[in-house]
Amino acid sequence: MNIKNLEFKIKVLFLAVSCWMLVFLLGCEAFVRKFTRKPQKEDLPRQELVLVPQEYSGPQMTKEELYRHYFLYWKSWHGELIVSLYPQGNHKKQMECINEAIKNLTKTKGLLSAERNKEVDAYLLQLENLKDLISRDVYGNNTVNTRAKAEQLKRNILRDLSYSEIKESLI
Repeated sequence: MNIKNLEFKIKVLFLAVSCWMLVFLLGCEAFVRKFTRKPQKEDLPRQELVLVPQEYSGPQMTKEELYRHYFLYWKSWHGELIVSLYPQGNHKKQMECINEAIKNLTKTKGLLSAERNKEVDAYLLQLENLKDLISRDVYGNNTVNTRAKAEQLKRNILRDLSYSEIKESLI
């Protein structure tokens, strides 16, 4: 009888612990929150986003300042181009540099008189030819010659289009 009584007590204790665990797990608010579906918030009014473009005019610069800025940008991009034209240089970087150099030298053209525009056009044509050389030389076989042409072109542009040479030709 003692053994049966002990087995009965163990079964009752096991049943009580099981019921307690079941109530604890199901009755816990955090556990219930995990498995309940969240209500959707469709009934809230949606605000329409309205974008109004605004034009911000930068600081007003004189023609002299604009020319100096564009010329400085051209000079730095052309310098980057020369550095990237060393053997094993990055072709994508070379193309980016030549495109930016052409873009900035083109912007200087609008600030000059007609006679000086012809000079700028001649240099732009030489830059376009240099761009063609770079674009055809994907594997970098002729970088030494291309770099020499780029250095010569930079010296010529600095000699003929620097601000001290151009200041009377600004419109």
